[in-house]
Amino acid sequence: MRSSDSQDPVGEVVGAGAAESAQAQPHEPSGIHRPTHRWGFGAFLFVEGVLLATAAFVGVFIGEATPETIPVRDVLIGTMAPTMLAALSALAITKVRGNGPLADLCLAWRWDDVKVGLKFGALGLVCTVVGVLVWTQVVGEDNATSAIGALVEDKPMSVSAAVTMFVYLWLLGPICEEIIYRGLLWGAAERLGWGSERWGRFAAFVLSTAVFAVSHLEPLRTSLLIVIAIPIGLARLVTGRLLGSIVAHQMNNFLPALAILLTALGVLAT
Repeated sequence: MRSSDSQDPVGEVVGAGAAESAQAQPHEPSGIHRPTHRWGFGAFLFVEGVLLATAAFVGVFIGEATPETIPVRDVLIGTMAPTMLAALSALAITKVRGNGPLADLCLAWRWDDVKVGLKFGALGLVCTVVGVLVWTQVVGEDNATSAIGALVEDKPMSVSAAVTMFVYLWLLGPICEEIIYRGLLWGAAERLGWGSERWGRFAAFVLSTAVFAVSHLEPLRTSLLIVIAIPIGLARLVTGRLLGSIVAHQMNNFLPALAILLTALGVLAT
């Protein structure tokens, strides 16, 4: 028998390794070390190029049509195709150059993340409502319409087309955008380190928020989009995973998507 104060070399090594692992990933609630991926900003630039190239191709396909004359089918394609193809490209990159989307983009189902996302989504709704009111006063009501809002304005849709647009704007679009900006771009920024892990996460939050706002290519709405994006980014920052920001983004998009649905069906007057 060994005395109670005797040393256990194996236990000391295991304990030290566990302590080092816990210190290595303090932002991971599960304490699990995430494997390092091999992609960075080049991957994000490629995906952003896919988005812009697809949007340009759709623009050429539509031709010189005005928002009033664009067919509903083309409105749906132009709204959905660029972001969806870009998101699929991002997922493919994580498979080819990394460890897959679950590991590289921090995609995991956790009810705690859903709850955090709902809280920041509620905060985002308040920020959005206040931001829209202030922004409308600054730019005027005539300039306060989003690009998608301008496309569906005075354009009656069938129920199936309107519901498709609603589901995309509310649920699918936020998933795609979060994969691109707070998944791929966030991971590229974190990979640089920026001096420390904490500053790396903060830099990823700031960069993804700014790029998300600018990438919508609506200069007049950029400041408003930054206000909208901050609570969404905070959900990603707090949880350390993508699900929280997806839920926050979806919650934030619900009312605008519902307004576009009712407008497209002719329930709300433009």
